[in-house]
Amino acid sequence: MQNIILTHQEIQHKIRRIGYQIFETFVDEKEIIIAGISKSGYILAEKIAAELKKISDLNVILCEVHINKQNPQDEITTSISSDEYQNKALILVDDVLSSGTTLIYGVKHFLEVPLTKFKTAVLVDRNHKKYPVKADFKGISLSTSLQEHIQVVFEENNSYVYLS
Repeated sequence: MQNIILTHQEIQHKIRRIGYQIFETFVDEKEIIIAGISKSGYILAEKIAAELKKISDLNVILCEVHINKQNPQDEITTSISSDEYQNKALILVDDVLSSGTTLIYGVKHFLEVPLTKFKTAVLVDRNHKKYPVKADFKGISLSTSLQEHIQVVFEENNSYVYLS
């Protein structure tokens, strides 16, 4: 059984709002890195980057972050070199923040080089953290049971978030 949490239009609205919040936070920057955690987090990062390009004159660089979600201690790789994000402003993006494991290991990876500003963004924050990590920008916060599962589906004209 699926319960739709966010419709396509609601997701578009959340992404637009997150884009404006990011722009307000990084208004003094000329360039920002949007680093999306592979698969759905990267798709969300692409959508946020597209929104930022519409509303600002920021130079937005996309970066795909590859993390083994089953074993996040494994090596983390990025689609751009660390030289390209060193001493820059960076936003780490994922679709759902559940336990915080993926996000905290992603944060750890990027803290190995100096950054001017570092924030996190998620579409859904589930409030079930086992690590002290928070989303600076979030589409929606949900208090769900641990047995419930949140799934984000990105399709061309029919994206949605559901609870099962």
